[in-house]
Amino acid sequence: MEGFVKNPKKERNKQEIDKVEKQKTIHTSRTMMFVELSKVMDHAIHDDIYIDSLNQNIVNKKTKNNQDKTTGYLKQLYGFNLSYQPFKFFKYFWQISAEKDKPLLTLLFAIGQDYLLGESYVVIASTKLGDKVTIEKIQENIEGHHPNKFSENTKRSLAQNIASSWKQAGFISGKVKNIRVQPEIGYHAVAYAFLLAYCNGDRGDFILTSKWVKALCLSDSHLREIAIDASKRDLLQYQFAGSVTAISFTNLFTKLGIDGIQS
Repeated sequence: MEGFVKNPKKERNKQEIDKVEKQKTIHTSRTMMFVELSKVMDHAIHDDIYIDSLNQNIVNKKTKNNQDKTTGYLKQLYGFNLSYQPFKFFKYFWQISAEKDKPLLTLLFAIGQDYLLGESYVVIASTKLGDKVTIEKIQENIEGHHPNKFSENTKRSLAQNIASSWKQAGFISGKVKNIRVQPEIGYHAVAYAFLLAYCNGDRGDFILTSKWVKALCLSDSHLREIAIDASKRDLLQYQFAGSVTAISFTNLFTKLGIDGIQS
């Protein structure tokens, strides 16, 4: 039974993953680019020809320079590498999810790859529904994590791009006002968020406190209700008794031929 004690080896692995994640961000120049990613995924997913699709300008950029830049940023953020388990799972959930869920899946994958986007969830989660998500709040969050690292102009550009990514995922509404809203979040998004946390070494209740799950901006009770729904569809195994939470993905791993992820 999974409990509340983390494996020290897994904790070290998580720290190493965090170090790698903090080496890259595309939000200095781009957002999470959901529209462009969708074109690549929908065109290439059946044959796994993601890079070929990018080289064929499936994103439909008008100039070679813009095509090359967009292709580079998409590769940097999403990788399109099926040997990388989070992307392999991303492909699976993309195929089984409704269109309305895909922006959420994209955000969840992206916050694990882009450290500035991953750190920004606290701004969204702490903003009340109906209130404005200000660019200044996101700038303050960046400065709090990385004091004196970015110029004021760069921080503002970063904050604007980060806000746009959250807008694409349905957490912000309006072209100018940036009002905090809450998208409908179903069992596919919750299962994928739990899975990314699980792959990162989190177990039990620690999954619910991971950045992927916190980014959904749902209460623990609501998350648990949706987790039960996901377990009925065999996307995960979920048990909650007393003070112990058990979450695993044995059946999903078997279905996808995944080895090497320890419970």
